[in-house]
Amino acid sequence: MIYLDYNATTPLADSVLEAMIPYLAEQFGNPSSYYQLGRAARAAVEQARQTAAAAVGAQAGEIVFTSGGTESDNLALRGVLGARGDRCRHLIVSAVEHHAVLRTAQALQRDGIAVTYVPVGATGQVDPDDVRRALRPDTALVSIMAANNETGVLQPLAAISAITRAAGVPLHTDAVQAVGKVPVAVDAWGVDLLTCTAHKIYGPKGAGLLYVRPGTPLVPVLTGGHQEQGLRGGTENVAGIVGLGAALQEAAVHLPDEASRLQALHDRLERGLEKLDGVVIHGAAAPRIANTTYASFAGIDGESVILHLDLRGICAATGSACTTADPEPSHVLLAMGVEPRLAQGAVRFSLGRDTSAAAIDEVLAALAEIVPRLRRVSSTT
Repeated sequence: MIYLDYNATTPLADSVLEAMIPYLAEQFGNPSSYYQLGRAARAAVEQARQTAAAAVGAQAGEIVFTSGGTESDNLALRGVLGARGDRCRHLIVSAVEHHAVLRTAQALQRDGIAVTYVPVGATGQVDPDDVRRALRPDTALVSIMAANNETGVLQPLAAISAITRAAGVPLHTDAVQAVGKVPVAVDAWGVDLLTCTAHKIYGPKGAGLLYVRPGTPLVPVLTGGHQEQGLRGGTENVAGIVGLGAALQEAAVHLPDEASRLQALHDRLERGLEKLDGVVIHGAAAPRIANTTYASFAGIDGESVILHLDLRGICAATGSACTTADPEPSHVLLAMGVEPRLAQGAVRFSLGRDTSAAAIDEVLAALAEIVPRLRRVSSTT
Protein backbone atom coordinates (compact mmCIF):
# COMPACT_ATOMS: atom_id res chain seq x y z
CA MET A 1 0.00 0.00 0.00
CA ILE A 2 1.11 3.55 -0.79
CA TYR A 3 -0.48 5.93 1.69
CA LEU A 4 -0.78 9.56 0.54
CA ASP A 5 -3.54 10.78 2.85
CA TYR A 6 -1.57 11.96 5.89
CA ASN A 7 -3.74 15.08 6.18
CA ALA A 8 -6.67 12.79 7.00
CA THR A 9 -4.81 10.86 9.69
CA THR A 10 -1.41 9.37 10.42
CA PRO A 11 -0.28 5.99 11.74
CA LEU A 12 0.54 5.83 15.42
CA ALA A 13 4.31 6.15 15.89
CA ASP A 14 5.96 3.25 17.74
CA SER A 15 7.49 5.61 20.30
CA VAL A 16 4.10 7.19 20.96
CA LEU A 17 2.44 3.81 21.48
CA GLU A 18 5.25 2.82 23.84
CA ALA A 19 4.66 5.95 25.91
CA MET A 20 0.91 5.29 26.05
CA ILE A 21 0.92 1.58 26.93
CA PRO A 22 1.49 1.94 30.70
CA TYR A 23 -1.56 4.24 30.93
CA LEU A 24 -3.71 1.76 29.02
CA ALA A 25 -2.89 -1.00 31.49
CA GLU A 26 -1.29 -0.91 34.93
CA GLN A 27 -1.22 2.91 35.35
CA PHE A 28 -5.00 3.21 35.15
CA GLY A 29 -5.55 5.74 37.93
CA ASN A 30 -7.90 8.71 37.77
CA PRO A 31 -5.82 11.92 37.72
CA SER A 32 -8.23 13.50 40.20
CA SER A 33 -7.58 10.83 42.85
CA TYR A 34 -5.21 11.64 45.73
CA TYR A 35 -3.62 8.24 46.28
CA GLN A 36 -0.44 7.12 44.54
CA LEU A 37 -2.09 5.59 41.47
CA GLY A 38 -4.02 8.80 40.82
CA ARG A 39 -0.98 10.98 41.50
CA ALA A 40 1.01 9.03 38.91
CA ALA A 41 -1.70 9.68 36.31
CA ARG A 42 -1.80 13.37 37.25
CA ALA A 43 1.99 13.61 36.90
CA ALA A 44 1.79 12.08 33.41
CA VAL A 45 -0.91 14.56 32.35
CA GLU A 46 1.05 17.52 33.68
CA GLN A 47 4.27 16.35 32.00
CA ALA A 48 2.38 16.13 28.70
CA ARG A 49 1.02 19.63 29.34
CA GLN A 50 4.56 20.97 29.75
CA THR A 51 5.62 19.26 26.51
CA ALA A 52 2.58 20.53 24.60
CA ALA A 53 3.13 24.07 25.83
CA ALA A 54 6.78 24.02 24.73
CA ALA A 55 5.73 22.76 21.29
CA VAL A 56 3.64 25.88 20.62
CA GLY A 57 5.69 28.40 22.55
CA ALA A 58 3.28 28.68 25.46
CA GLN A 59 3.15 28.12 29.23
CA ALA A 60 1.74 24.94 30.72
CA GLY A 61 -1.18 26.75 32.35
CA GLU A 62 -2.33 27.96 28.93
CA ILE A 63 -3.03 24.43 27.61
CA VAL A 64 -6.50 22.85 27.84
CA PHE A 65 -6.69 19.20 26.81
CA THR A 66 -9.70 18.11 24.72
CA SER A 67 -10.85 15.14 22.65
CA GLY A 68 -9.43 16.58 19.42
CA GLY A 69 -9.57 19.36 16.87
CA THR A 70 -13.33 19.58 16.53
CA GLU A 71 -13.89 19.95 20.26
CA SER A 72 -11.10 22.51 20.52
CA ASP A 73 -12.60 24.56 17.69
CA ASN A 74 -16.02 24.40 19.33
CA LEU A 75 -14.59 25.44 22.70
CA ALA A 76 -12.82 28.39 21.07
CA LEU A 77 -15.82 29.68 19.12
CA ARG A 78 -18.67 28.84 21.48
CA GLY A 79 -16.58 29.53 24.57
CA VAL A 80 -15.55 33.05 23.53
CA LEU A 81 -19.00 33.98 22.17
CA GLY A 82 -20.56 32.70 25.38
CA ALA A 83 -18.15 34.69 27.52
CA ARG A 84 -18.50 37.96 25.60
CA GLY A 85 -22.23 38.19 26.30
CA ASP A 86 -24.96 40.11 24.50
CA ARG A 87 -22.75 43.10 23.63
CA CYS A 88 -20.43 41.09 21.34
CA ARG A 89 -22.50 38.92 19.02
CA HIS A 90 -20.39 38.99 15.86
CA LEU A 91 -17.96 36.33 14.60
CA ILE A 92 -15.50 36.48 11.68
CA VAL A 93 -14.22 33.31 9.97
CA SER A 94 -12.61 32.67 6.61
CA ALA A 95 -14.52 31.04 3.77
CA VAL A 96 -11.99 28.18 3.59
CA GLU A 97 -12.08 26.97 7.19
CA HIS A 98 -12.36 23.32 8.11
CA HIS A 99 -15.95 22.26 8.71
CA ALA A 100 -15.24 22.06 12.44
CA VAL A 101 -15.13 25.86 12.34
CA LEU A 102 -17.49 26.55 9.44
CA ARG A 103 -20.36 24.39 10.69
CA THR A 104 -19.92 25.67 14.22
CA ALA A 105 -20.14 29.22 12.84
CA GLN A 106 -23.29 28.27 10.92
CA ALA A 107 -24.84 26.76 14.06
CA LEU A 108 -24.02 29.92 16.01
CA GLN A 109 -25.58 31.94 13.20
CA ARG A 110 -28.81 29.98 13.59
CA ASP A 111 -28.70 30.89 17.28
CA GLY A 112 -28.59 34.60 16.46
CA ILE A 113 -24.86 35.29 16.16
CA ALA A 114 -23.90 37.51 13.21
CA VAL A 115 -21.18 35.83 11.12
CA THR A 116 -18.95 37.37 8.44
CA TYR A 117 -17.25 34.92 6.08
CA VAL A 118 -14.07 36.60 4.87
CA PRO A 119 -13.24 35.68 1.24
CA VAL A 120 -9.95 34.41 -0.14
CA GLY A 121 -8.26 35.24 -3.41
CA ALA A 122 -7.34 32.84 -6.18
CA THR A 123 -4.25 31.83 -4.20
CA GLY A 124 -6.39 30.69 -1.26
CA GLN A 125 -5.05 33.31 1.15
CA VAL A 126 -7.05 35.75 3.24
CA ASP A 127 -6.28 39.42 2.67
CA PRO A 128 -5.66 40.93 6.13
CA ASP A 129 -7.38 44.13 4.98
CA ASP A 130 -10.56 42.11 4.44
CA VAL A 131 -10.40 41.13 8.11
CA ARG A 132 -9.88 44.79 9.03
CA ARG A 133 -12.94 45.79 7.00
CA ALA A 134 -15.04 43.02 8.53
CA LEU A 135 -14.37 44.07 12.14
CA ARG A 136 -17.24 45.71 14.01
CA PRO A 137 -17.64 47.18 17.49
CA ASP A 138 -19.50 44.02 18.50
CA THR A 139 -16.98 41.51 17.04
CA ALA A 140 -16.26 38.86 19.68
CA LEU A 141 -13.77 36.66 17.83
CA VAL A 142 -11.88 36.14 14.56
CA SER A 143 -11.01 32.56 13.53
CA ILE A 144 -8.55 32.01 10.66
CA MET A 145 -6.87 28.64 10.11
CA ALA A 146 -3.07 28.37 9.99
CA ALA A 147 -2.78 25.90 7.09
CA ASN A 148 -5.60 24.71 4.88
CA ASN A 149 -6.32 20.99 5.11
CA GLU A 150 -7.04 20.68 1.37
CA THR A 151 -4.62 23.02 -0.40
CA GLY A 152 -1.97 23.34 2.30
CA VAL A 153 -2.01 27.13 1.89
CA LEU A 154 -0.61 29.03 4.87
CA GLN A 155 -2.47 32.11 6.09
CA PRO A 156 -0.73 35.41 7.07
CA LEU A 157 -1.56 35.10 10.75
CA ALA A 158 0.99 37.61 12.02
CA ALA A 159 -0.43 40.32 9.76
CA ILE A 160 -3.99 39.42 10.74
CA SER A 161 -3.19 39.37 14.46
CA ALA A 162 -1.69 42.85 14.26
CA ILE A 163 -5.11 44.03 13.11
CA THR A 164 -7.18 42.04 15.61
CA ARG A 165 -4.93 42.97 18.51
CA ALA A 166 -5.20 46.68 17.70
CA ALA A 167 -8.99 46.25 17.73
CA GLY A 168 -8.95 44.31 21.01
CA VAL A 169 -10.53 41.23 19.41
CA PRO A 170 -9.22 37.71 20.19
CA LEU A 171 -7.84 35.66 17.28
CA HIS A 172 -8.25 31.88 17.08
CA THR A 173 -6.42 29.64 14.65
CA ASP A 174 -7.12 26.03 13.75
CA ALA A 175 -3.50 24.85 13.48
CA VAL A 176 -4.30 21.15 13.09
CA GLN A 177 -2.51 20.91 9.73
CA ALA A 178 0.34 23.26 10.64
CA VAL A 179 1.63 21.68 13.85
CA GLY A 180 4.50 19.33 13.07
CA LYS A 181 4.92 20.75 9.56
CA VAL A 182 5.99 24.35 10.21
CA PRO A 183 7.37 26.04 13.33
CA VAL A 184 4.50 27.08 15.58
CA ALA A 185 4.83 29.92 18.10
CA VAL A 186 1.72 31.54 19.51
CA ASP A 187 3.52 34.83 20.22
CA ALA A 188 5.08 35.08 16.75
CA TRP A 189 1.69 34.45 15.19
CA GLY A 190 -0.03 36.69 17.74
CA VAL A 191 -2.93 34.29 18.29
CA ASP A 192 -5.01 34.10 21.45
CA LEU A 193 -6.37 30.59 20.91
CA LEU A 194 -4.87 27.69 18.94
CA THR A 195 -6.24 24.25 18.09
CA CYS A 196 -4.09 21.12 17.76
CA THR A 197 -4.90 17.41 17.52
CA ALA A 198 -2.77 14.31 18.02
CA HIS A 199 -3.79 12.06 15.15
CA LYS A 200 -2.39 14.37 12.46
CA ILE A 201 1.11 14.09 13.97
CA TYR A 202 1.46 10.31 14.51
CA GLY A 203 -0.41 10.40 17.80
CA PRO A 204 -3.70 8.76 18.88
CA LYS A 205 -7.17 9.70 17.74
CA GLY A 206 -9.31 11.27 20.44
CA ALA A 207 -6.76 13.65 21.97
CA GLY A 208 -6.21 17.33 21.28
CA LEU A 209 -5.65 20.68 22.91
CA LEU A 210 -6.66 24.30 22.89
CA TYR A 211 -4.08 26.94 23.75
CA VAL A 212 -5.72 29.86 25.56
CA ARG A 213 -3.83 33.12 26.09
CA PRO A 214 -4.29 34.49 29.63
CA GLY A 215 -7.07 37.06 29.76
CA THR A 216 -8.98 35.60 26.80
CA PRO A 217 -12.68 35.44 27.73
CA LEU A 218 -13.80 31.81 27.64
CA VAL A 219 -16.55 29.71 29.19
CA PRO A 220 -16.77 25.90 29.04
CA VAL A 221 -18.79 24.06 26.42
CA LEU A 222 -18.70 20.76 28.32
CA THR A 223 -19.68 21.40 31.92
CA GLY A 224 -18.99 19.00 34.73
CA GLY A 225 -16.06 18.61 37.06
CA HIS A 226 -13.13 20.86 37.82
CA GLN A 227 -10.81 19.32 35.22
CA GLU A 228 -8.76 21.46 32.80
CA GLN A 229 -9.12 24.63 34.86
CA GLY A 230 -12.89 24.22 34.79
CA LEU A 231 -12.93 24.65 31.01
CA ARG A 232 -13.43 21.00 30.05
CA GLY A 233 -15.22 18.79 32.55
CA GLY A 234 -14.70 15.04 32.51
CA THR A 235 -12.01 12.56 33.54
CA GLU A 236 -8.93 13.15 31.42
CA ASN A 237 -7.99 10.68 28.68
CA VAL A 238 -4.61 10.01 30.29
CA ALA A 239 -3.23 7.63 27.65
CA GLY A 240 -4.38 9.91 24.84
CA ILE A 241 -2.89 13.00 26.51
CA VAL A 242 0.41 11.18 27.07
CA GLY A 243 0.32 10.16 23.40
CA LEU A 244 -0.31 13.75 22.33
CA GLY A 245 2.65 14.94 24.37
CA ALA A 246 4.91 12.24 22.96
CA ALA A 247 3.79 12.98 19.39
CA LEU A 248 4.44 16.70 19.82
CA GLN A 249 7.88 16.02 21.26
CA GLU A 250 8.78 13.70 18.39
CA ALA A 251 7.40 16.16 15.82
CA ALA A 252 9.69 18.87 17.17
CA VAL A 253 12.72 16.60 16.83
CA HIS A 254 11.89 15.55 13.27
CA LEU A 255 10.58 18.88 11.92
CA PRO A 256 13.74 20.43 10.38
CA ASP A 257 14.85 17.33 8.45
CA GLU A 258 11.37 16.08 7.68
CA ALA A 259 10.20 19.41 6.27
CA SER A 260 13.05 19.53 3.75
CA ARG A 261 12.63 15.85 2.83
CA LEU A 262 8.90 16.27 2.25
CA GLN A 263 9.48 19.45 0.24
CA ALA A 264 11.73 17.53 -2.15
CA LEU A 265 9.14 14.76 -2.54
CA HIS A 266 6.36 17.33 -2.95
CA ASP A 267 8.32 19.05 -5.72
CA ARG A 268 8.97 15.69 -7.39
CA LEU A 269 5.25 14.92 -7.33
CA GLU A 270 4.22 18.30 -8.74
CA ARG A 271 6.84 18.22 -11.52
CA GLY A 272 5.43 14.86 -12.55
CA LEU A 273 1.81 16.04 -12.37
CA GLU A 274 2.62 19.04 -14.54
CA LYS A 275 3.69 16.68 -17.33
CA LEU A 276 0.13 15.33 -17.54
CA ASP A 277 -2.39 17.17 -19.72
CA GLY A 278 -5.11 19.24 -18.09
CA VAL A 279 -3.74 19.28 -14.54
CA VAL A 280 -4.20 22.35 -12.32
CA ILE A 281 -2.40 22.54 -8.96
CA HIS A 282 -4.38 24.66 -6.52
CA GLY A 283 -2.70 27.16 -4.20
CA ALA A 284 0.66 26.83 -5.96
CA ALA A 285 1.20 30.59 -5.96
CA ALA A 286 0.94 30.87 -2.16
CA PRO A 287 3.15 29.60 0.67
CA ARG A 288 2.11 26.05 1.53
CA ILE A 289 2.98 23.30 3.98
CA ALA A 290 5.53 21.00 2.41
CA ASN A 291 3.50 17.81 2.32
CA THR A 292 0.31 18.83 0.47
CA THR A 293 -0.62 18.90 -3.22
CA TYR A 294 -4.21 19.51 -4.33
CA ALA A 295 -4.58 18.92 -8.07
CA SER A 296 -7.55 18.92 -10.43
CA PHE A 297 -7.69 16.69 -13.49
CA ALA A 298 -9.78 18.56 -16.07
CA GLY A 299 -12.69 16.61 -17.52
CA ILE A 300 -12.49 13.84 -14.91
CA ASP A 301 -14.31 13.30 -11.64
CA GLY A 302 -11.83 13.23 -8.76
CA GLU A 303 -13.67 10.35 -7.12
CA SER A 304 -13.03 8.20 -10.20
CA VAL A 305 -9.31 8.92 -9.93
CA ILE A 306 -9.37 7.97 -6.23
CA LEU A 307 -11.16 4.68 -6.94
CA HIS A 308 -8.73 3.70 -9.69
CA LEU A 309 -5.77 4.56 -7.48
CA ASP A 310 -7.30 2.49 -4.70
CA LEU A 311 -7.44 -0.53 -7.02
CA ARG A 312 -3.65 -0.20 -7.28
CA GLY A 313 -3.19 0.06 -3.53
CA ILE A 314 -2.72 3.85 -3.50
CA CYS A 315 -4.56 5.94 -0.89
CA ALA A 316 -5.38 9.57 -1.70
CA ALA A 317 -8.41 11.83 -1.11
CA THR A 318 -10.76 14.17 -2.92
CA GLY A 319 -10.45 16.70 -0.09
CA SER A 320 -11.16 16.78 3.63
CA ALA A 321 -11.73 13.38 5.23
CA CYS A 322 -14.70 14.94 7.05
CA THR A 323 -16.54 15.49 3.74
CA THR A 324 -15.79 12.22 1.93
CA ALA A 325 -19.51 11.43 1.55
CA ASP A 326 -20.33 14.92 0.25
CA PRO A 327 -20.86 14.90 -3.56
CA GLU A 328 -20.53 18.69 -3.82
CA PRO A 329 -17.27 20.29 -5.03
CA SER A 330 -14.81 21.47 -2.39
CA HIS A 331 -15.98 24.65 -0.64
CA VAL A 332 -12.31 25.65 -0.47
CA LEU A 333 -11.87 25.55 -4.24
CA LEU A 334 -15.17 27.28 -4.89
CA ALA A 335 -14.11 30.06 -2.50
CA MET A 336 -10.90 30.38 -4.53
CA GLY A 337 -12.97 30.96 -7.67
CA VAL A 338 -12.33 27.55 -9.23
CA GLU A 339 -14.98 26.55 -11.76
CA PRO A 340 -17.22 23.86 -10.21
CA ARG A 341 -16.55 21.23 -12.90
CA LEU A 342 -12.80 21.61 -12.44
CA ALA A 343 -13.21 21.55 -8.66
CA GLN A 344 -15.07 18.26 -9.03
CA GLY A 345 -11.91 16.76 -10.48
CA ALA A 346 -9.70 17.58 -7.48
CA VAL A 347 -7.52 15.01 -5.72
CA ARG A 348 -5.44 15.69 -2.61
CA PHE A 349 -2.09 14.00 -2.12
CA SER A 350 -0.62 14.48 1.37
CA LEU A 351 2.78 13.00 2.15
CA GLY A 352 4.29 11.76 5.39
CA ARG A 353 7.10 9.92 7.14
CA ASP A 354 6.80 6.71 5.14
CA THR A 355 6.56 8.40 1.74
CA SER A 356 9.50 7.64 -0.55
CA ALA A 357 10.68 8.84 -3.94
CA ALA A 358 9.91 5.37 -5.31
CA ALA A 359 6.33 5.70 -4.05
CA ILE A 360 5.94 9.10 -5.74
CA ASP A 361 7.22 7.67 -9.01
CA GLU A 362 4.80 4.73 -8.76
CA VAL A 363 1.87 7.09 -8.19
CA LEU A 364 2.88 9.24 -11.17
CA ALA A 365 3.17 6.15 -13.37
CA ALA A 366 -0.29 5.03 -12.27
CA LEU A 367 -1.78 8.45 -12.98
CA ALA A 368 -0.15 8.50 -16.43
CA GLU A 369 -2.27 5.44 -17.25
CA ILE A 370 -5.43 6.25 -15.28
CA VAL A 371 -6.00 9.87 -16.35
CA PRO A 372 -5.97 9.35 -20.17
CA ARG A 373 -8.17 6.26 -19.80
CA LEU A 374 -10.74 8.12 -17.69
CA ARG A 375 -10.72 11.01 -20.15
CA ARG A 376 -11.47 8.64 -23.01
CA VAL A 377 -14.36 7.15 -21.07
CA SER A 378 -15.63 10.60 -20.11
CA SER A 379 -15.55 11.82 -23.71
CA THR A 380 -17.75 8.93 -24.87
CA THR A 381 -20.42 9.34 -22.18
